[in-house]
Amino acid sequence: MNMNKKIPVGLLGATGTVGQKFIVLLQNHPWFEIKELVASTRSAGHKYADVCSWKQNTPIPDYIAGMTVIAAGKPLESPILLSGIESSAVGMLERDYAKQGHVIISNTSNHRMDSDVPIIIPEVNPDHFKLAKRQDYSGAIVTNSNCVVMPMAMALAPLHKHFGIQWVQLTSMQSISGAGYPGVSAFDIMGNVIPYIDKEEPKVETEGQKILGTLRDNYIEPADFVVSAQCNRVPVIDGHTATMSMKFRGSPPTVNEVKSVMREWRGMPQEKNLPSAPPTPLIVMEEDNRPQPLWDLLRAGGMSTCVGRVRECSIGDIKMVVMGHNTIRGAAGASILNAEAYIALGYLDGFQPV
Repeated sequence: MNMNKKIPVGLLGATGTVGQKFIVLLQNHPWFEIKELVASTRSAGHKYADVCSWKQNTPIPDYIAGMTVIAAGKPLESPILLSGIESSAVGMLERDYAKQGHVIISNTSNHRMDSDVPIIIPEVNPDHFKLAKRQDYSGAIVTNSNCVVMPMAMALAPLHKHFGIQWVQLTSMQSISGAGYPGVSAFDIMGNVIPYIDKEEPKVETEGQKILGTLRDNYIEPADFVVSAQCNRVPVIDGHTATMSMKFRGSPPTVNEVKSVMREWRGMPQEKNLPSAPPTPLIVMEEDNRPQPLWDLLRAGGMSTCVGRVRECSIGDIKMVVMGHNTIRGAAGASILNAEAYIALGYLDGFQPV
């Protein structure tokens, strides 16, 4: 990168689960430096360590612990704001900051289905960044997907491109960290499966088609396949696993053809060697009992999707198991990679790639 110094970034929702993961992942990042921590008025004016219930497996960095939290809505200086604040008010907050010239790279769901806001997975649809430049802001809003849609869409992207997908049936087993903190009570989740996650299934059934859709002049034409989703909360700390069956439009590919296409798939982040990009976006596993969150979650630093049990389906054509790290590639890591891609493609004024 042709930069004399690191780019300042602000974190919206810095005390929450995703905000904490931003802090962990941005330590020693070659391009970005955390300059502003933003949270609710309840936390504003206090030192970060005094108002954050830290739930990461590494200590709060000393310089972060002593930073003073800024109230959401207050003026900020960082050109890039990474947003992990999920609330009914966040939609207006992100719009206001975009109007002020900030680039909002958002993990929240508030704007994902807005017609002028792209949902970006840089390996899949980096051309959709162009839509953000057509927004009526001096800045921009870019989103990443729902945490279950992320591994689903990554697995489907090369298959849809090569073979054409007609429909997908997905059943998810989602970890408790996806509910944030304090999330689901131990009384409800221990030794249990909860077959309902509020507002989750509509996201899973619509976001993938937008991600794999075609960019037109001022909107994205959704991909023409159907998703049926059933979403469940399970007593796993991190990692969302899903079983998927799919039907293709033409003659179905063989199991080996599907595996080969997924193994060979690379995208813009790998081509440009972005700092957070996994060398292999899809890790295809041959063991009968993999992937498993306990053993496979942190492969490639949690930024790859693990795929296993690829086999023929008696109702559709192919079925498989996919798994992704919901707070890394499904949340904070995805936003950071989107910010890297935004810069590498030359969209941030004043910061151009070499």
